[in-house]
Amino acid sequence: MTLAAEPWADATRAAALLAIDPAGLGGASLRAPPGPVRDAWLALLRTLLPPATPWRRLPLGIADSRLLGGLDLAATLQSGRPVAERGILAEADGGLLLLAMAERLAPGTAARLAAALDTGEVAAERDGLTLRAPARVTLIALDEGIGPDESPPAALLDRLALRLDLTPIPPSATRALAPTAGQIIAARALLPRIAAGPDVLEALCATAATLGIDSLRPPLLALRLARAAAALAGREAVAEEDAALAARLVLGPRATQAPAAPEPEAPPPPPPPETAEDQPPQPSPEQLGEILLAAAEAAIPAGLLDQLRLAPARTRTPGTSGTRRASPLRGRPIGSRPGDLRGGTRLALVDTLRAAAPWQRLRGGGSPRLRIAREDIRIRRFQQRSETATLFLVDASGSAALHRLAEAKGAVELLLAECYVRRDRVALLAFRGTGAELLLPPTHSLVRARRSLAALPGGGGTPIASALDQALALADAIQRRGQTPLLVLLTDGRANIARDGRPGRERAMAEALEAARALRAARIAALLVDTSPRPQEAGRSLAAALGGRYIPLPYADAAAISRAVRAA
Repeated sequence: MTLAAEPWADATRAAALLAIDPAGLGGASLRAPPGPVRDAWLALLRTLLPPATPWRRLPLGIADSRLLGGLDLAATLQSGRPVAERGILAEADGGLLLLAMAERLAPGTAARLAAALDTGEVAAERDGLTLRAPARVTLIALDEGIGPDESPPAALLDRLALRLDLTPIPPSATRALAPTAGQIIAARALLPRIAAGPDVLEALCATAATLGIDSLRPPLLALRLARAAAALAGREAVAEEDAALAARLVLGPRATQAPAAPEPEAPPPPPPPETAEDQPPQPSPEQLGEILLAAAEAAIPAGLLDQLRLAPARTRTPGTSGTRRASPLRGRPIGSRPGDLRGGTRLALVDTLRAAAPWQRLRGGGSPRLRIAREDIRIRRFQQRSETATLFLVDASGSAALHRLAEAKGAVELLLAECYVRRDRVALLAFRGTGAELLLPPTHSLVRARRSLAALPGGGGTPIASALDQALALADAIQRRGQTPLLVLLTDGRANIARDGRPGRERAMAEALEAARALRAARIAALLVDTSPRPQEAGRSLAAALGGRYIPLPYADAAAISRAVRAA
């Protein structure tokens, strides 16, 4: 059996399986820029679905009133009583919902979509109305992100069976044959009768655990996809190749750790002589698990495997360009709230009219004039991203200089270049002897950062507590300017100089942990790279006190440190 497959062949299989069981699979995340390849996949999916299937596009930044439903303003003003209108979720019941620019979706909107996928209905209480309508939708999240840190919200990805990457597919490769609409109709009729043995589900769960998938949804989605694959092949039971396909399409793209190398086993005893009546041998649960794991690993990109081995417990973040902050005047609109028109706030006219419309008959007594009360006023809310300032705190003590200072400098240079591409500010602090020194305040200048780093000498004690205190003061100043600080600490974690400059390892470590906990209380994101020859408990304890990621890289070079920091 061949585990690898052509990307477009897998994409066409995914479209066919999604057309067979759209509600059971939830949908797909489609990573691709706008272009002929993405249009070809969407056109293929549309031809495989029934002609009357509703298709709706969900624009970015959609208001809750349009998504969930709410007050029909024109009808309410005309009739003098509250009139409800359906939202897009209810309009797309039984069909597909195309989510544009899913990587920029707001968390609140993602939560509402996830609730609709879970329950198959939309429920809302707003504008004095109680709304409840069926919303059995299949979601196609159009992911137009560029970097690996740009992706749709995790709450949505967990509920979508398929994650397809169409970016490496050339337009000329989209002419491969696909199942016909008649085959899809026959498979859809056969689907309720498809059986799957407990060994298949056990193997899928074991494969998910081996790949570091900690959610229960992916194995269940993989089982549904395997049943759809069996129905497409005309089988009434899930076969080995159906489960392998499900592992490759559903579990492989979700891997968060590399599978461990299998231990050598004793060779199996030779099989008995075959006879004419012998049936093909069925794989054992252990063998089926190995097959599914190999199929899932084949779907992991080669470059990703290196990152997974460097950082097996990494978590994905929504982006590196800073956190989102509320703003009263500028940014991306995120709705409205009751308030007063003062301090430069901006009126949300339509929302104000929606709040006032149900009360016009009571206020006006039949008058055609619109009467607005103070409690009807709604003001606009905005949200904007703050700039990120990355603080590099480099251990230049004698132990660091003896061990990895040269490699730490090289890693910081690589990371400085990435910060420059992202337009992040960077700051450089070094600690040695009895204190820390700010070599470079937050700046956009890559040349100044490199020059300061090259002139950094090594030697002396390790005053980690003083360094963390100065990093906290600098991070606080950065936050006051509306920016988001990120601390990258490169050290072996073995503090031996206390805050007052006196030597003493026990007291120095206690003060270092105290300073680290202060940074954690201030909610400063941190990452510690242990540059000692071997991973030390001191580094792990310091990272835990910081509440940040710990990356031990005892034998890595500068490029490996840079890759690990990017993965974290």
